[in-house]
Amino acid sequence: MKNRLIIYSFLIGLFALGLSACNSPAEKKKFTIGFSQCTLGDSWRKTMQKEMERELAFHPEINFIIKDANLSSEKQIEQIQELIDQKVDLLLVSPNQAKPITAIVEKAYREGIPVIIIDRRTLSNNYTAFVGADNYKVGLNAGAFANALLKGNGNVVELEGDPAGSSATIDRHNGFTDFIKQHPGIKYLRHFNVDTEPWQEQLTEFLKTNPNIQLIFATNDRLAFSAYNVCKKMGVEQKISVVGVDGLPGDNEGIDLVDKGMLKATILYPTGGAEAIQTAANILENKPYEKEYNLATTIIDSTNVRIMKLQNQKLSALQHDIERSQQKIDEQKIITRNQTNIIYTISISLALALIMGLILFYYLKENKKINARLALQNEEILSQRNQLIELDKIAKEATEAKFHFYTNISHELRTPLTLILGPLEDILSSPKLQFSIKAPLEMVKKNTLRLLRLVNQLMDFRKIEHAKMHLRASENNLSAFVTEITNAFTETATKKHISYRVDIREADLKVWFDVNMLDKVLFNILSNAFKYTNDRGSITVTVYKDSSQTKAIILIEDSGVGMGPETLEHAFELFYQGNEGTFKGTGLGLALSKELVTLHHGTINVKSEKWKGTRFEITLPLGKAHLEENEIEKESNPYYLNYEEAKIYTNELENQPKSSTENIATGGKDYSILLIEDNNEIRSFLKDQLSKNYEIIEAENGNTGLNLAYEIVPDIIISDIMLPGKDGMAITETLKNDLRTSHIPIIILTAKGSMEHQIEGLRLNADAYIVKPFNLQYLEETIRSQIRNRETLKDHYSSELPSEGQKASSTKKIDRKFVSEFSAIIESNIGNENFGVDDICKEIGISRVQLYRKVKAVLGYNVNDYILTVRMQKAKYLLLNEDLSISEISYKVGFSSQAYFSTVFKSKFGVTPKAFKEKKTDN
Repeated sequence: MKNRLIIYSFLIGLFALGLSACNSPAEKKKFTIGFSQCTLGDSWRKTMQKEMERELAFHPEINFIIKDANLSSEKQIEQIQELIDQKVDLLLVSPNQAKPITAIVEKAYREGIPVIIIDRRTLSNNYTAFVGADNYKVGLNAGAFANALLKGNGNVVELEGDPAGSSATIDRHNGFTDFIKQHPGIKYLRHFNVDTEPWQEQLTEFLKTNPNIQLIFATNDRLAFSAYNVCKKMGVEQKISVVGVDGLPGDNEGIDLVDKGMLKATILYPTGGAEAIQTAANILENKPYEKEYNLATTIIDSTNVRIMKLQNQKLSALQHDIERSQQKIDEQKIITRNQTNIIYTISISLALALIMGLILFYYLKENKKINARLALQNEEILSQRNQLIELDKIAKEATEAKFHFYTNISHELRTPLTLILGPLEDILSSPKLQFSIKAPLEMVKKNTLRLLRLVNQLMDFRKIEHAKMHLRASENNLSAFVTEITNAFTETATKKHISYRVDIREADLKVWFDVNMLDKVLFNILSNAFKYTNDRGSITVTVYKDSSQTKAIILIEDSGVGMGPETLEHAFELFYQGNEGTFKGTGLGLALSKELVTLHHGTINVKSEKWKGTRFEITLPLGKAHLEENEIEKESNPYYLNYEEAKIYTNELENQPKSSTENIATGGKDYSILLIEDNNEIRSFLKDQLSKNYEIIEAENGNTGLNLAYEIVPDIIISDIMLPGKDGMAITETLKNDLRTSHIPIIILTAKGSMEHQIEGLRLNADAYIVKPFNLQYLEETIRSQIRNRETLKDHYSSELPSEGQKASSTKKIDRKFVSEFSAIIESNIGNENFGVDDICKEIGISRVQLYRKVKAVLGYNVNDYILTVRMQKAKYLLLNEDLSISEISYKVGFSSQAYFSTVFKSKFGVTPKAFKEKKTDN
């Protein structure tokens, strides 16, 4: 105990150490900023991005996402929507064009995302902040410089290079032209839009025809530089002054071009990258900010260009130093973090080593005790092993005895089945046999053959399980063998109008196989193919060699109902039954076929798709090298089809009763039965027997049965428990808990005869639970009993003073609830002369047909008659107990005419209301 306390103490200390290692100062809240840039393809935008990156170095808490629209407004709208969907904390937008981008910016703003507009404006004021220079002022500055340079007289040309729809282009143009208009000596001769015109050729021609041009104003430095090159080619670069906009640092940018004398001046247009990030940080941290952050602009010419160039070089050097410092800081953080992790790792390792030493010491002591116990347990195990060997010997003897018993009992079953089948076939062959007797006897014969087939399959399977079935392979012509087997199904194919084709691609295909085993495989698969293929379908059997010439393949394909994925997965499992079609198998045939093919050292595979057919492929190896010596039959015996054996497989396919959901409507039958059964033969048998006294409605699956129950509201429902779709238990539970059908007696038919299943059925309020095989007379008596009980229930509910205080089943409670609700609706509307059936249907929520059938089944009344009876009972009560006039009473019970009320009252009770009241007074 002391050692354990020490260990626990160290574990607690280790846990505390781990907690302290995990605790770190709270990190600053993280933010995500999304930036939609109209383009990253020009120097001005790249400069903006560099300024942003420089400022972001001071804000490590910001995650920055940038998207390039590549001068496409449609793409920019999509990218902004993506950032909205990502739920960024703040949105930066530099619009490509004002009008198209306005709507999406407003959407982001309405959804609560702060929006900062950079450089170019939108057509709306729905944004959080604007950062940028005044482009109109830029245009004014350009005009002022032109006026000063030309001393109030001269001719100018404008080159516009940005997209025509951008606010920057519009404002610069307006500012420039507005200033020129104020100075008549300056002539504005021509405007070129480089995005829509071959401007260089046109400018060259224009300058040739107008040699008196003194100044060209371009809306950006790149365009100004191109205009200078045009002038240089013409040799007029000294005569014509070129003015641009942007004033960016760098080689061949605005400042450098002014310094080289290529441009006369450039208007500084700051990018605002750093200011945008600063404003964004203030907004996210709830600090004061300017909504309209207007950046200062100025003219850069030969008087100040050197100073501007030196300042920019200083800024670039400073940015480089900042980046190097940030890199050093990051490296130091990594080194510190690694050192901290090493210290924690060493501390934890030392603690673990100490704990492991203590644990080792403790377990060394415990090991001695364990070894002593193991020695005792070893002796017990040896004793138990000897007992198990003895029990195994006894179990093998018991298994062998069980197998012999099973084999003997199977043979015993075959004997009476054969004795039943023989006389039965003699009787059926008699020409004097009445037709009414022949149909049931055909059913007896078919099911006798089915039982005989099942017994044979069970015997074969038990032999395989106990290794009693051995392969006796001989060399035979597989093509002839398959042809012989398939011929047995030709008549069935003709009767069902099935396209049945046998394709033998090699007439003399020699294969080593056991004829008595392989015929069972083919019979099983072919019988399944015919069973699940509808009339006018197709079945194809193909025999050929594979491409390697080492295997023989038998391919059986049909266009039947196919198998779903779940059924396909378990197709070869023993006793597995799928829900394909209306047939129910035993789950033995395919399992046995697989075992028999495996004994041949072959394979059997299946491919299937629901409603698209099934494809079985049997592969048998050629030659006999794969066979053991004891698997080879020395003499080859030819195969002859045993038609008595074939009949076991083909008989089940003949004369299948057709599924029918047509109602048997006979006017003389008072009660209807809904029969829900997926087995066509059982359903046909019950229909023939019960249709003498009842109207029969059929359903072959649970879903159809449930729909018919709601549609026709039958008097009795007889349902199998195992059904495609909803099973019998689900149908019972659904109908018994529904107000519309809770009164219908339900009789469950099932092969599950265990007490647990019977209790489950009764718990779900099934009225009777009958186990197959059942006595028809017992079933008919059960039906009559349920009808009598229903009639008794009608009398109970339709009595004027229903008995109280009796316990009822849950089903009767639902009926009592219906009657109470139904009566309450009538009582509350008894004075409404316009009250009728439609009002009750709306209140309860069922159709007229369902209401009429429910009331008739539970109360035995027509709805209108019941309403009239309640009114008369109310009138009788008022006449006996209230001091009201006949006219007042007729109005209170829903009669607008006193004369009509008196007529109805007299027909109901034999006296007029007045005489009834006077008689009460006399008494």
